[in-house]
Amino acid sequence: MSEVTTYALFALFGTFVASIGQVMLKKSANRSYSSPLREYLNPLVIGGYVLFVGSTLLSTYAYKVIPLSMGPILDATGYIYVTLFGVTIFHEHLGWKKVLALALIIMGIVIYSQGV
Repeated sequence: MSEVTTYALFALFGTFVASIGQVMLKKSANRSYSSPLREYLNPLVIGGYVLFVGSTLLSTYAYKVIPLSMGPILDATGYIYVTLFGVTIFHEHLGWKKVLALALIIMGIVIYSQGV
């Protein structure tokens, strides 16, 4: 496995971690709280933001080696993760427009990876 591939996996993992953080924030937003302070200071919100910081650190570490032009392509996988989480965890509807958009994202990732 090449060094670029190893660091790209760090970036992909960081994107996955950020997607989990987004799910945690949405779970928290779907609940009712007795005060505005509890709305922002609860385990889901704090955990979500901790995951965002971890994701940022992973991405920064990955950029030591991967080309800057590869970053947005790897970050685009987050749309796939969030959609899968939305369908499986929140039982959101996956319409044809979302499927088409995901197909375009995946095609873009595949086309870009062929040129690297």
